[in-house]
Amino acid sequence: MTAAAEEDEGALIVKDANGNLLADGDTVTLIKDLKVKGSSTTLKVGTKIKGIRLVSGDHEVDCKTEAGNMLLKACFLKKA
Repeated sequence: MTAAAEEDEGALIVKDANGNLLADGDTVTLIKDLKVKGSSTTLKVGTKIKGIRLVSGDHEVDCKTEAGNMLLKACFLKKA
């Protein structure tokens, strides 16, 4: 597990770039431009993503963006 995501008694704890706890259904904002692997698309800083879902693994956040379904790391997100 990464430092941002820890499992505590079956509950997944994920923190954003500012240390705020994230939960399923939250709205987050990108804090950095992210290139989409395998595509020429770039997710721009300030992009709002609604209705996130927390998952375990290397990438903690599952969401839908304008580029499609994505798995993102919480360190590139801040709670809106």
